[in-house]
Amino acid sequence: MSGLDAAEPAARVTCAMASSKTLQKASAMRLLLVTVGSEEQAVSIARTLVQEHLAACVNLIAPIRSIYRWRDALEDEREILLVIKTRKALYSRVEQRVREMHSYEVPEILSIAPDAGHRPYLEWLFDSTAAAVLRGARS
Repeated sequence: MSGLDAAEPAARVTCAMASSKTLQKASAMRLLLVTVGSEEQAVSIARTLVQEHLAACVNLIAPIRSIYRWRDALEDEREILLVIKTRKALYSRVEQRVREMHSYEVPEILSIAPDAGHRPYLEWLFDSTAAAVLRGARS
């Protein structure tokens, strides 16, 4: 058995542990999808969430076209999609903040749980939202 063969099982264990930690971090992250009717509202919500450390980043994707039924009428509207990157633990606070700032009677707020992610990005996301978690713990 060569020296490389002897080290191989340890390398696999280390790799598996690192992969497990990345998966744990990814499962604690959330992508929230929110649609709004104006760029002004999109920017206001995005800036507020990032300034308050409730989100690490918010992407504004525009324009999107949404076709949906509302009160028995078929609607066809231009909207802006916000992709909000946050922690699972902050979801309820992000939802509350979005509802406070949103103009729609029933805003779209959907949470998606990623199953994996680039470890340095996930670490940055958690560092960027740590202040909100600490503030919530003190409340």
